[in-house]
Amino acid sequence: MSSTNDTTVQAAGCVLWRRSPVDGRVEICLVHRPKYDDWSHPKGKLKRGEEALAGALREVSEETGYAAAPGGELPTLRYPANGRPKQVRYWAAEATAGHFAPNHEVDRILWLSPAAARARLTQPRDRGLVDALLRQCFPVSP
Repeated sequence: MSSTNDTTVQAAGCVLWRRSPVDGRVEICLVHRPKYDDWSHPKGKLKRGEEALAGALREVSEETGYAAAPGGELPTLRYPANGRPKQVRYWAAEATAGHFAPNHEVDRILWLSPAAARARLTQPRDRGLVDALLRQCFPVSP
């Protein structure tokens, strides 16, 4: 017997941030996915049995080339995707080391100020995650 929860697509991702190498201000990493021609936070479906945080960090690494130090959990987003409910758990994560190389999923990344990141995100639902990151990690303006 299956429940509706069995059909929910489980995914995880991070709002990846760093201090600008130029002026030390907070920058947020967005990924461009050519398949959807959109700008979003790095995220993806969990593998069977994979813990959500481990999956979120794996997706960051696969999509951006960066390792990340996870922070606190951010709001979970729920929305329909391809006719099925999807749940994406997010964490704040600071980029620690790495280098982007285009791949089959992501052809470009951008490091943007929080305001520019909010404006560039394709899906309005993703914008609140930027605000949540700032509230959690930088209670005084960055």
